[in-house]
Amino acid sequence: MKHITTLITILFISLLSSPSWSQTVSWDDLVERNDLYYKKFTDTPFTGEVNGEWNGEFKNGKRQGSWVRYHENGQLFSKEYFKDGKEDGLWEFYHDNGQLSETVKYKDGFKYGLWRVYHNNGKLWVKGNYKDGKEEGHFENFDNSGKFLSSRTYKNGVVIKCRPSC
Repeated sequence: MKHITTLITILFISLLSSPSWSQTVSWDDLVERNDLYYKKFTDTPFTGEVNGEWNGEFKNGKRQGSWVRYHENGQLFSKEYFKDGKEDGLWEFYHDNGQLSETVKYKDGFKYGLWRVYHNNGKLWVKGNYKDGKEEGHFENFDNSGKFLSSRTYKNGVVIKCRPSC
């Protein structure tokens, strides 16, 4: 019976110390090579969590799931989402005063849908749409009091109309 208990204990300890077991590191402990992230001084793509200024998870060297980042003052900087290392889902950015700065959606690494940028007082600055990572349709710009400044219309990322003139 003692031999079985010893064997189980050794097996459990070896599993916990296995390099493939998930671990938590600081962003500074990682390096990027060929679009994959590795723990410094290793040649195996990193799987595990990152804590600190950036907080998120890697799977086989690629960002996966929800990520958050903070300003130096501790305020939230961004909420980002990844799928297999590519941007995917709604991303939100914040000014260092806590106000929303930008919202944008990604799909398979490309911007798509409504994009909005805000002044640090919370007023809308820019709004427009993306399709397959390119500007598409009507974009508008506003000053920090909300007054309309200009607009541009895009087709497949190319300006086709401006108001006032381009």
